[in-house]
Amino acid sequence: MNSTIHHGRNIKRFREMMGIKQEVLADALGSDWSQKKVSLLEQKERVEKDLMKQVAEVLKVPVEAIEKFDQDVAVNIISNTFTSHDHATGLIYNQNPTFNPLDKLLEVMEENKKLYERLLDSEREKVELLKKMIDK
Repeated sequence: MNSTIHHGRNIKRFREMMGIKQEVLADALGSDWSQKKVSLLEQKERVEKDLMKQVAEVLKVPVEAIEKFDQDVAVNIISNTFTSHDHATGLIYNQNPTFNPLDKLLEVMEENKKLYERLLDSEREKVELLKKMIDK
């Protein structure tokens, strides 16, 4: 299943979710980057680890999010959770899920907790760097 994960497409998805244009990402990555180079990066199926880490830092997402996000799995989870019918609501909850929805909810909550902890650590590092810069 890992073969379906496209790093470049995931970079594009996260960039768009953050509302960041290709030009802005290029600028944040350095002077040797351009909008065209970001566009080419987003077309690559596999992105080198060092570059992925740099992009993840700019987008403020964990490297694992870019490496492991699989749209097919996300769509599969959604389609297994809901069954579409032409009723007033448009969606009817699937009464026979193939997984325990509470387990999935707990997994997501645990992942969110880890992401928030990493974000908090990152913010603490930024504060420390700013303190050092002010002291100098």
